[in-house]
Amino acid sequence: MPHTYYNITTANIHTLIASNQFGTFFGVHQKVFDEVWANLTHPDGNSAAYISMEIGADPDVYSPVKQRLIDLERTSSMDNKLKGFIKKLFHGPEKIPTYSGGLGVLAGDTLKSFADCQIPAVAISLLFRQGYFCQLVDSRIGQICQTVAWQPEATHGLYLLQDPQNPEEPLHVDIPFYNQNNQITMIRAQVWMKMEISHSLDFFVPEILLDFSLPDTPGPLKNAAGQLYNAESSMAKALQRRMLGSGIIPVLRKLGFTAKTFHLNEQHGVIAILQLIAEELQGIIGHPDLCTATDQQVMAAADKVALRTIYTIHTPVKAGHDRFDKALYAGISHKSCQRILELLAHDVEHPGSYNFTTMAMTVNRAANSVSRLHRDVTRKQFPQFAKKISAITNGVHHLTWISDARAEVFNLFPALQDWQHDPGVFGNLGPMANDPKLRSYLNDAWKKDTAILFNFINTMLLQHRDQKFETWIDPPNLFSSLIDRNTRMDPKVFTVGFARRFSTYKRADLIFDNLDTLAEIVTTNNWPINFIFAGKAHPADAPGKSVIKLILDCQKELHRKSNGLANLIFIPNYDMKIAKMMVAGVHAWLNSPKRPLEASGTSGMKAAMNGVPNISIMDGWWAEGYHNGQTGWKFGLEGPVEEADLSESPETLLYSEDSASFYKTLPTILKEFYQEEKGSTFLDKAVMNLILNVPIFNTHRMAAEYLTRYDLRLPEPQQDEMRHFASLYNSNG
Repeated sequence: MPHTYYNITTANIHTLIASNQFGTFFGVHQKVFDEVWANLTHPDGNSAAYISMEIGADPDVYSPVKQRLIDLERTSSMDNKLKGFIKKLFHGPEKIPTYSGGLGVLAGDTLKSFADCQIPAVAISLLFRQGYFCQLVDSRIGQICQTVAWQPEATHGLYLLQDPQNPEEPLHVDIPFYNQNNQITMIRAQVWMKMEISHSLDFFVPEILLDFSLPDTPGPLKNAAGQLYNAESSMAKALQRRMLGSGIIPVLRKLGFTAKTFHLNEQHGVIAILQLIAEELQGIIGHPDLCTATDQQVMAAADKVALRTIYTIHTPVKAGHDRFDKALYAGISHKSCQRILELLAHDVEHPGSYNFTTMAMTVNRAANSVSRLHRDVTRKQFPQFAKKISAITNGVHHLTWISDARAEVFNLFPALQDWQHDPGVFGNLGPMANDPKLRSYLNDAWKKDTAILFNFINTMLLQHRDQKFETWIDPPNLFSSLIDRNTRMDPKVFTVGFARRFSTYKRADLIFDNLDTLAEIVTTNNWPINFIFAGKAHPADAPGKSVIKLILDCQKELHRKSNGLANLIFIPNYDMKIAKMMVAGVHAWLNSPKRPLEASGTSGMKAAMNGVPNISIMDGWWAEGYHNGQTGWKFGLEGPVEEADLSESPETLLYSEDSASFYKTLPTILKEFYQEEKGSTFLDKAVMNLILNVPIFNTHRMAAEYLTRYDLRLPEPQQDEMRHFASLYNSNG
């Protein structure tokens, strides 16, 4: 389907201002805005509502509007309204820190592809005024959590919607909350909207964010609404899920959105499905006292709602499934809600709890895992739902994660024409795998991205050194105390990257299990190596935080035993901008989870988008992206899923077995980097990542697979385009 690329000049920037009864917005033409809004509010409901607790889409990593305007002159002829938008765009805050990691970033990437592919959808989430958390790292203490300070009012692309009846006031929705006596309290949330605008500026997906942090919000609710995944108590956790789920139907109706399909990105928003069941049930029994409904009537209502519901499960880890004590939940819900939960959220292992994952698994017309291997694990975990569980392997938004240097290379080759719109064209490089020009340009771009990463790291290390004398923070990196202004880490040294959430099953410290063996590999052959690590542990995850401390504690001993040839660097306060530098700038990307507990692992896909090979356990996406070694290296045990131990307890994490496998693999990798002519093996794998993995592990293809579940009617040219994207890969093949 042809996309319109608007010819934006300084003179007509004002045509990117659009408005309706809810406010004035910047980034798309009025015609585009009106068409999208009309589709989302059409009585036929030909759209989807995408529900996610977190959405990661920082404007400093991807902003198609800013990219289009970056070279335009600012003139004094602009009116004040336009000047305000431009000032926000170029000088305002560039973070929307209401995501914790892979789940939220995946949600953001998905919505970007929905916009690029013009899929009619609206997203719903919460706005957390305290974000997730800001990570400080002290070498003696480890991770230190601080509250995020950010300004949603000043952030480009984020709009506080206005009340059409009173444009001077914010738009509010009133949401009923109940106590243990079935007494109702109406809780008010104000409504924000972020626009996820397509690369072509010819479409957008609205992200609706509910903000409960208002002066009149009761204390417990306001506290729960402040920070993403507030886990200071089970009540705070339950209230967060309650706020998200209970706000979805009211806010959609307040805005006039009519989506008939609801997509749960994890089970966090499942209370919205419970509300839909309650409405169906009231129609079935003919009166509002739902507690009188029979089991058959409840199930009949659930079956109707299931026809409108899609569910994506993202983890086999038990801690990722929401369970709430029935007594606790009785204090924040109506008895009719509990009546429905008794049937649909029954937890066999914990009869005193409601299991929201079980409910989400029960009430849907399609449930999917996020990789083929994860599909098999999920079927093992939920055998009663095995027949309905299929795979839609995750992807990443290629326009977000491909570096500027790599993009410049791709723009030079006719075989990659329109790669920005169609990631499938990278398959056209097959006949060019050994093309000297392609390989040379790709190698130069790789070096440029490595230099960018190392400039950032070296600047950070000097800042940490100065910080030691200016604050109470002890630098998290040994290297900060070893360097002076003239000593810098060398980008020509083989560099391994690792960045993700620090959970015990991800085993960030696996490769440091035997420092003597690791140091011997390096010193025997005089092969220097850098390990660049980043990531956060949830503030309540003490074992995860202990892994960060173990990583920090390894630095000195590793440096000493390797005679300074091996250096381990930790980058604090990991975010999307740091991630983008790392996945493009390292020489290889490491993933070391306990198989098969990594459902997908999208960070490795982001590296592959830039041609960077992976070194990984055969888990999650890598079981599909390894391609018999053409795109990277594997290590670790590979037992069948049927015999897999899904426990996360320390004694089951297979450290000695899988670290030994890594030490056996590493010498081959180092030899290929340092001894082979011009790193030919690395360039081979880089090119093959572009050919084999970019067409597969992108969110355009993933969006096309979800579209087959959404049952939406699209214009035939667009439908053909989505069929093309879906044909790039069959997740269940």
